[in-house]
Amino acid sequence: MSETLSPREVFTKLLDGIGGGRFAELADLYAEDAVVEIVFAPVGPRRFEGRSVIRERFMELATSVPVELTPVNVVIRETDDPEVIINEWNHQVRHRATGRTYTAANIQVLRVRDGLIVSSRDYHDHLALAVAGGNLPQLVEALDGN
Repeated sequence: MSETLSPREVFTKLLDGIGGGRFAELADLYAEDAVVEIVFAPVGPRRFEGRSVIRERFMELATSVPVELTPVNVVIRETDDPEVIINEWNHQVRHRATGRTYTAANIQVLRVRDGLIVSSRDYHDHLALAVAGGNLPQLVEALDGN
């Protein structure tokens, strides 16, 4: 019988998968009815409900992300709720085509139950990611409503 992963272990697997570009396997870390909120997403949906929707989002990222993300300065904070951890880290971002590099800050509040993520509130530096990905003009256009 396999042992249930702790919230810290689940987060570590999630971050390792993102850093390794293994987006296709990340949805398996989420509960069937998980909810992910990307609180400061400047455009597009900010809430994803259900593992199948989360899987679609990760598959979209797997084919559209032009950057490599290397997590650094990772801090995992435990809370008085054993299911909840707060994670802080930076991504060293490198654009594959241009070689440009940036640092993007991240905070995530993660609830893990029975070894699966049931909810996640994600706070990412979307501006740094847009700049690193060469998508700043598209972001400005989207924000302008065009």
